Amino acid sequence: MKALIALVSAGLGATGLLWWVLGLPLGVDTAVYRAGGWAVLHGEPLYEHLRALPEWTPELPFTYPPFAALLFTPFATLPAQLCWSLLAMTAAPALLVTVRAFTDDRRWWLVLGGFALYPVWQGIGLGQVNLVLMTLVVTDVLVLRDSRYRGLLIGLAAAIKLVPLIFIGHLLLTGRRTAALRALGAFAAATALGFLVLPEDSVRYWTSAIFNDHFAQTKGWIGNQSWQGFVARTAPEDWGLPLTAGFCVLAVFASALVARRLHLAGDARGALLTTAGCALLVSPISWTHHWVWLVPLLAFRPSLRLLAPVFALPVAITGELYLITAVVLLGARVRAPSRRLTRARSLR
Repeated sequence: MKALIALVSAGLGATGLLWWVLGLPLGVDTAVYRAGGWAVLHGEPLYEHLRALPEWTPELPFTYPPFAALLFTPFATLPAQLCWSLLAMTAAPALLVTVRAFTDDRRWWLVLGGFALYPVWQGIGLGQVNLVLMTLVVTDVLVLRDSRYRGLLIGLAAAIKLVPLIFIGHLLLTGRRTAALRALGAFAAATALGFLVLPEDSVRYWTSAIFNDHFAQTKGWIGNQSWQGFVARTAPEDWGLPLTAGFCVLAVFASALVARRLHLAGDARGALLTTAGCALLVSPISWTHHWVWLVPLLAFRPSLRLLAPVFALPVAITGELYLITAVVLLGARVRAPSRRLTRARSLR
């Protein structure tokens, strides 16, 4: 398995090198990360026009917190295609760690099968960091367990991209208060570092850039598979706020109930997947490449693997399938965990 993972990583790395030699575009989002790191090194405003964007990249903004831009500064020394290589080479190890945390099945095809899913191969093509962030959360919750360092990886992931903040709530919900405080401290420390090194950009981000105009303009695109995106596509504008707020409150309450019950029943994996699904539903923006959590879901729930070929298709074909799947699974679990918990208690 390790040799196979190394081979896949080497192949992805070589792809970026070849694309650079041929002068071909590769990794739009990685190019944005690189341009953000370049802006930091050259004292340019981070949340305005990024001067280091390649000509083949659309005019995209840097949407992550300043701390993330600090991490991306090494990218500024490399061509965009080689930056893509570095991120792409993390995909196979990330999938290996995640799949092994969710199943005892060690068959190689479970890992390589993840590459066939649309969120994964789209994210790799774009040069996204979502697989890395997911692996940080999975490692923190399921691998480290009672380690004194538990919580730090979640705090780091949240400082890079805010959505993982929900997993601090997951730690609290599952009785890991010390780990939750550790995660919050790591997030605060990383954010404070951003303020220390990039004070103007930090003020700009937390007061205005966090409410990104780009996201507001593209929220209704089919690639946004969050509930808010669904409402923007299907409901009258006047209904948007009440429909979104009402559903999000219900989804958070139901997810917390299910995750807590699963945790008490000894199902830490199911509890984590529930919280991840909640994050995808209630986040204002959940692009399809954010749905890499389908990989551990399909690894953990063999009965759902029949859907894998469908999730390999572009979202233009599958429509609202991501959203519908998350809502149906959450609804099915609202009552099911209580019966499982009763059985688990009866065996003690």
